[in-house]
Amino acid sequence: MRLKYLALSTLFLAFAAPASRAEYVVLRSGQRLAVTGYQILGDKYRLQIRGGTVVIPAEEILSIEPEEVFTPVPRVEVSKEPFGELIRAAAERYSVDADLITSVIAAESNFEPKAISRRNARGLMQLLPATATRLGVKNIFDPQENIDAGTHYLSDLLLLYKNDLVLTLAAYNAGPERVQRYGHRVPPFAETISYVRRVRQTYDRRKSSGSPVASKTPPRAPAVAATIRTPTTIPAAQF
Repeated sequence: MRLKYLALSTLFLAFAAPASRAEYVVLRSGQRLAVTGYQILGDKYRLQIRGGTVVIPAEEILSIEPEEVFTPVPRVEVSKEPFGELIRAAAERYSVDADLITSVIAAESNFEPKAISRRNARGLMQLLPATATRLGVKNIFDPQENIDAGTHYLSDLLLLYKNDLVLTLAAYNAGPERVQRYGHRVPPFAETISYVRRVRQTYDRRKSSGSPVASKTPPRAPAVAATIRTPTTIPAAQF
């Protein structure tokens, strides 16, 4: 048993590297492993980490916690990113800034279409099964369906909060009912506060770097005129 434990520890050390996703896997040994996503496989976990994946017994995992310090995601034009065409199509359909969609995906799943969170949120935009069903999703792990539904939900939240990016992101993470419960403010949860900050930072970097995507993303053409929903922001220092 001791040899098995030592072998497992060695395997983790070989793979452990800083991740750009917001979770740590805490082992019973006290070691914290940064992960970009994970899947539950019966009594085992398959962890997605930078450099590959590793499967370990569930009994070796003590907890899964949000990460508070994150490695910045390098700026890449949407058209050259994974699922760029799907992001652009959803941006056009729902009149949402493509850079915002990309920033949310980077924070939610780091572009891993099979990602599953500890709260059972799934896919690229980490949809809860109930939300996915409400939005007409048939296969929650299908990149096109997941991005389309996630962008639809973002569009609804931007409309609800009058393009307030902070409240939109807080509601995407914690749910609109919690934003309402705490007086139309960001709920005082470390995970939600960290999430809003991370997406804001990624989004602000993309916009300040002169992303060409927004200018290429025309608005949807419904019965009344619409414009791309580019959120209003507040200084990043506040989140």
